Amino acid sequence: MWPFRFAMHRKRGLRNMVIYLLSASPKNGVELMDGVESITRGWWRPTAGSIYPLLQDMVREGILTKREEDGKYELTPNARTQMDASFGPRFRQPQTTGDMVNEMHGFVSYMEDVKGTNRDDLGQHRGDLKSLAKRLADLAGDDNSSKEAQS
Repeated sequence: MWPFRFAMHRKRGLRNMVIYLLSASPKNGVELMDGVESITRGWWRPTAGSIYPLLQDMVREGILTKREEDGKYELTPNARTQMDASFGPRFRQPQTTGDMVNEMHGFVSYMEDVKGTNRDDLGQHRGDLKSLAKRLADLAGDDNSSKEAQS
């Protein structure tokens, strides 16, 4: 199912993949084509006819610049706005303590779902979970919770 779904969305996703790849370092068109192939685990390699016109459009839009010295493309400051709009907040690192706490809520909900499915995955990590619970209780300054987490 994954390859079929990806094939339907690949052209729209190419722009996002280019931005993602260039966020790590400047690259030329061939390196971007290789990177997309790697991201999709070999399911898709964009053609020169799709990557280079996209790069030209993105340069015109002010999202990329092409370096004269080596011909590699790099992101402009405007690209950060494009990344936030394209990928949304889930691809950004948490910025505040509140953001981290909200993200931890999601992880705990996931663990609760795993426990509810009666899978043994959670049992394998019981010690690590207790250790994390103790550390969180210590951070919260609740002596009673840290004693409970140790038992």
